Amino acid sequence: MDRLKGKRALITGGTTGIGIETARLFVKEGARVAVTGTNPKTLDDARKELGSDVLVISSDASEVPGQKTLAEMVRAAFGGLDVLFVNAGIAALKPVDQWDEAAFDRTFALNVKGAFFLIQALLPIFANPASIVLNTSVNAHIGMPNSSVYGASKAALLSFTRTLSGELISRGIRVNAVSPGPITTPLYGKLGFSEADLKTVAASIEAQVPAKRFGNPSEIAQAVVFLASDEAAFTVGSEILIDGGMSL
Repeated sequence: MDRLKGKRALITGGTTGIGIETARLFVKEGARVAVTGTNPKTLDDARKELGSDVLVISSDASEVPGQKTLAEMVRAAFGGLDVLFVNAGIAALKPVDQWDEAAFDRTFALNVKGAFFLIQALLPIFANPASIVLNTSVNAHIGMPNSSVYGASKAALLSFTRTLSGELISRGIRVNAVSPGPITTPLYGKLGFSEADLKTVAASIEAQVPAKRFGNPSEIAQAVVFLASDEAAFTVGSEILIDGGMSL
């Protein structure tokens, strides 16, 4: 415990799934935490669950101007920032011939562009040292059907892990990534499948995992805590694959 004592942290997409589980653990480890989301219900639920000490902010991770607004809100509340966990994202899975430009742009706006410009907006308030953790995906490594655009967006984040590390380490900012495999979160319920089709898809994905199960959000959150903490002070530009062996 207390691995993050005194640290100020921002978690995007922090009201459900991996995000809220990480927020819970950050609080237990002593951090002051802000989380973002867009769904009014999950924002309200997060406020009730996480308590009044956690700042819960309505913010769309895909809107570039909104990233400056978010950075200013964090500065006003915390005075600076020690940890950023870029967790907000969308997983749209469909065949190549079913994509249109609007859907393609939506995925990259949320998963890549918004993340980049949030980091840019936060640069003036990052402490030295500070830690950025990007939530990428095993799909950046494997050729899973129907994941072309999603996988490409996560591969872009992995590229940021390396290039931004090279650029920001002189400012004391470490950039690392966690790359989950299939995790039991509400994400899969947002793909638009019927209940029966969702069960079929889940079974198909689980069959590709040597560990023969989906991961738990807590298994990702523990890795994020490590990368955010001073225990990882010499970990720079690295990726932790947490996929039950799916990428073997």
